[in-house]
Amino acid sequence: MADINTVADDRSIAQASALDANGSPIGPQVRAEDPSGPAPANDYLAFVELLFFAYRDFTGEADALLDEYGFGRAHHRVMHFVNRNPGLCVADLLDILKITKQSLARVLKQLIDEGFIEQRAGSADRRQRLLFLTSKGQTLAQRLAELQAERLQTALQVAGPDAEAVVAKFLLAVVSKHDRAYVSDWIDTRHQERPAKQETDEING
Repeated sequence: MADINTVADDRSIAQASALDANGSPIGPQVRAEDPSGPAPANDYLAFVELLFFAYRDFTGEADALLDEYGFGRAHHRVMHFVNRNPGLCVADLLDILKITKQSLARVLKQLIDEGFIEQRAGSADRRQRLLFLTSKGQTLAQRLAELQAERLQTALQVAGPDAEAVVAKFLLAVVSKHDRAYVSDWIDTRHQERPAKQETDEING
């Protein structure tokens, strides 16, 4: 995983351009010396649509698998982050997902009732609720991660040898400024905790 602590500034991102299947540029072409400043918002609609279609297909296979269990994307997100950080507390999960307590409570109840997540009291504070995946939950979370990691790995290979670093900077820059340091620290920490043998053949989700 590329180091994403250094984020491209807004102008660098604006200068980046995607290519279509024929190698033609997609989206705005802003020159570094352009005195007129950033391009109008409408010039970025191609990127908006590319992101929509990419996200649709990125989530599509996972959605189909989740549907077999009667789950949705909220269930997926909960399992993903608990799997990445066993013992994650409910308060931290709320901070990550940015959803209401009521919404999380509904999702957690189903995952706990159906044996995908278990909840334990904290050792220091018995009022604290810590979340862990069961073996069944780990199996499903891993299957979902593999589906999406494989798609990303293929896309990065198609994009070229420098794509991983550029895409990581771009995605981090899309994150709200006040959350970037937190997100960067989260990803870097989980990346460093992976077994060494996985370093070359896995992509963080």
